[in-house]
Amino acid sequence: MKKDVIPPILLEKVATRFKLLSEPIRLQLLNILMSKGELCVTELVEITGQTQANVSKHLNLLAREGILERRKEGLKVFYRIADPSIQQICAVMCERIKDEVEDLQKELQKE
Repeated sequence: MKKDVIPPILLEKVATRFKLLSEPIRLQLLNILMSKGELCVTELVEITGQTQANVSKHLNLLAREGILERRKEGLKVFYRIADPSIQQICAVMCERIKDEVEDLQKELQKE
């Protein structure tokens, strides 16, 4: 069965999403939020060892694109995963890369 050609405007949105996921600190933040659930910026700063300004900048980018949701409680801002497909994308990529690394290790052992 043939698939429909994806319209350019949709491809632009896909490219934007992948650009967001191309930054290691963003992947680290997503990984933390996926494993621990909702956290405030201060907790994410402590876990990552990054500056608050850097963490906040990346969280804001992810929230602006709808990947994360935020809520304010007093002076604290809490973030959580808003788009469950991000977890699926990350799981697929991690599994694929793990398989590639295992295959490479097997090849190197043969030499």
